[in-house]
Amino acid sequence: MADHNRPVTGYPAPPASNGYPTNTATAYPYVAPPPQNQGAYFNVSANPYYPDPYATQQRATFIRRIFAVFIGCIIIIGTIVFIMWLILRPQVPQFRIDTLTLSNFNMSSNSLISGTWDARFTVRNPNSKIVLYYDRIEAAVFYKSESISETTVPPFAQGKKNETAIRATFVSSSAYVDDRNGISSERARGTVRFNLRMMARVRFKAGSWWARRRILKIYCPDLSVGVSANNTGGSLVGGSKNCRVGL
Repeated sequence: MADHNRPVTGYPAPPASNGYPTNTATAYPYVAPPPQNQGAYFNVSANPYYPDPYATQQRATFIRRIFAVFIGCIIIIGTIVFIMWLILRPQVPQFRIDTLTLSNFNMSSNSLISGTWDARFTVRNPNSKIVLYYDRIEAAVFYKSESISETTVPPFAQGKKNETAIRATFVSSSAYVDDRNGISSERARGTVRFNLRMMARVRFKAGSWWARRRILKIYCPDLSVGVSANNTGGSLVGGSKNCRVGL
């Protein structure tokens, strides 16, 4: 005989007809099983809302390979450049001003300067495996930071461990200088200090397989020229001086 106190765990039976149940099948307490065709639910490639993990993995692998090739190229190029530097040991040339002669120097009452500056330099190539080609050299003479005259030096080539003498001539007929009192006071003491600056476009070449272009900046400061108030000319005081060279 059935126990009426036992709790019901399944689905309720359909209502009785004429007091008798119409279906005596057992009700199961479990949810309905999934449909037989499970492709639409579990096949990721057939579902447009989920990316294909295999394709995503392929793209990630491709990107990693490209990145590895890029890093490898950088390492190889850097190694080659470092080895070449160890072999060649490139150095910037050395500039020395030997003489600086001033003639026809004059300053008017309205701060206009005229004169001729003749500078002689010695340029040395310290490299034992590199030839230097000076394609263009621009030079200027200054009083403090005020430009007085500019000129160019003819191009030339310089062999290994070679010294070359060059010349630069500056001519001014009416250059304005704001610090007229400064020149007058220096001239009263017997010397006037000028500055020379040059910019050179140089090719560093080793054989026929290596070449590099550089722009050199040459600065020759505080060049004292002996010229008094009663004279119109003078020359460099203190002998030759080395110039500063930078890239």
